[in-house]
Amino acid sequence: MIIDVRVIPRAGRSGPAGMRDHALLVRLNAAPVDGAANKELIAVLAETFAIPKRNIAIVSGERSRLKKVRLDGVTASQINSKFKMQNSK
Repeated sequence: MIIDVRVIPRAGRSGPAGMRDHALLVRLNAAPVDGAANKELIAVLAETFAIPKRNIAIVSGERSRLKKVRLDGVTASQINSKFKMQNSK
């Protein structure tokens, strides 16, 4: 499954932050330097969806805040339910 992800680098803490403009919003503590933010994004998504990091790939937008990310082993309903729970907290 390929999803749109919007990242906020240099945030106070890392983690999912809900939805914005039909994209998952993810805060990242790392700065967008030498791929550090992309590596952290993959780690955050792997932890959030309980899948291995190898099942996640940035398809486009490696140097942008808006990215397309491929998640293998995750369904649309899992993504929706996970982020609905995040928004209700």
